[in-house]
Amino acid sequence: MAKGMRAADNITMLTDFYEITMANGFFNEGFKDRTVYFDMFFRSIPDGGGFAIMAGVEQLIEYLSDLHFSDDDIEYLRGKNMFSEGFLQYLADFKFECDVWAVPEGTPVFPGEPIVIVRGPSIQAQFVETMLLLTINYQMLIATKANRIARAASGRAVMEFGARRAQGAYAAIYGARAAYIAGCSGTSNVLTDKKFGVPALGTMAHSWIQMFDSELEAFKAYAKNYPDDTTLLIDTYNVLKSGLPNAIKTFDEVLKPLGKRPKGVRIDSGDITYLSKKCRKMLNEAGYSDCSIVASNSLDEYIIRDMLIQGAEIDLFGVGERLITSRSNPVMGGVYKLVGVEDEDGEIIPKIKISENVAKITTPCFKQLYRLYDKNTAKAIADVVTLHDEEIDTSKPYELFDPEFTWKRKRVTDYYVRPLLKRIFEKGRCVYETPSVDVLKEYCGMEVDGLWEELKRFENPHKYYVDLSEKLWNIKNELIRSCTVE
Repeated sequence: MAKGMRAADNITMLTDFYEITMANGFFNEGFKDRTVYFDMFFRSIPDGGGFAIMAGVEQLIEYLSDLHFSDDDIEYLRGKNMFSEGFLQYLADFKFECDVWAVPEGTPVFPGEPIVIVRGPSIQAQFVETMLLLTINYQMLIATKANRIARAASGRAVMEFGARRAQGAYAAIYGARAAYIAGCSGTSNVLTDKKFGVPALGTMAHSWIQMFDSELEAFKAYAKNYPDDTTLLIDTYNVLKSGLPNAIKTFDEVLKPLGKRPKGVRIDSGDITYLSKKCRKMLNEAGYSDCSIVASNSLDEYIIRDMLIQGAEIDLFGVGERLITSRSNPVMGGVYKLVGVEDEDGEIIPKIKISENVAKITTPCFKQLYRLYDKNTAKAIADVVTLHDEEIDTSKPYELFDPEFTWKRKRVTDYYVRPLLKRIFEKGRCVYETPSVDVLKEYCGMEVDGLWEELKRFENPHKYYVDLSEKLWNIKNELIRSCTVE
């Protein structure tokens, strides 16, 4: 039998080995019940963009809801001859008991702010690091890329076509889900439709046409099979000399007698911008101005933008490999860092990681994340990271300041705030109902609309500020000082 991933595999064991060695050490040192706080955050946005799109929370919930160690897992670990029997028994009786907060999927998020917070026993909170990062990082990466591509299309539909180029089955399934939430209209991936209700879309490959004695015969056969959903691939031989003329003949001779209208034609090669203009003219002259033109073939946001600037007559885009792999920037660098530990009296002791690289200095403490909005425009002004029990009094002006360049300040009035972190687990029990992908897609669209246009530029976007409250900044600054002063 093959040794690859199977449905029966226990995903709990998808972790870095050091999570288990540290867990064993925590157990042996008497730290297993010590309450700790971890933040997930990221330091930079893929492709130099202005924002990222949060995604993957539903799959994180699925993972955390089924954490357990099987007899096989325990025997595997015992065979390493590294772990105490007391620790192995602890794993055999394992029960997840953490509190977890996360920013909802579809929300624009920014570097340096906590997007997932885990509070709970040290072994448990540390152990979930790998799968938490794997899940959120990948779906965020694809959602962010998909949103860029969808915005480049300027209101035209974008279909995710990347399953055969994805780096594994899970990437194909969950990448398509993330892409839909972030703005795509559907996917080629049937399993993603079955699991999540993301519309599965597609027509034919060149092999369909090659199977028949002629292109016209292939088109007519397809139209007879799918008269209500006829989209023909017209570039197998020659788009303008045979493909489109044969498509129009099929529309006239098969669909028109049935009282049906064609859905579209697809171009997958050649100078698509030029070909689309010629096709649009020929379709209009033939009485098929309602027939859509679909473009595919290694597209991304830059190519789509340039095609439209050059006047391409494209109604829908099919985007594959450069979306599902985020080819231009294939890593979302989210990290998971310890930010606090409770003492025996329940007081939170802030923890910090110091680095000569300022961007790698962590922000300590148990936190909340607020987004400030302009009352007049409903546009987002800035995000503020506060201590978990701080509240922003909107009846008073609020002074924003850059955490690194503190002389950069802005006084905000006529604003309202929204806390972004939502509790998804309470003492190991899921307390959050995940919205459907259609609800998340609509929410994402509204959230992106709430950003200033300058933030949406593909090159050199406006910098959106993530500030610290004065209380949190003072704690962080004092910790830095105490750790660096000899």
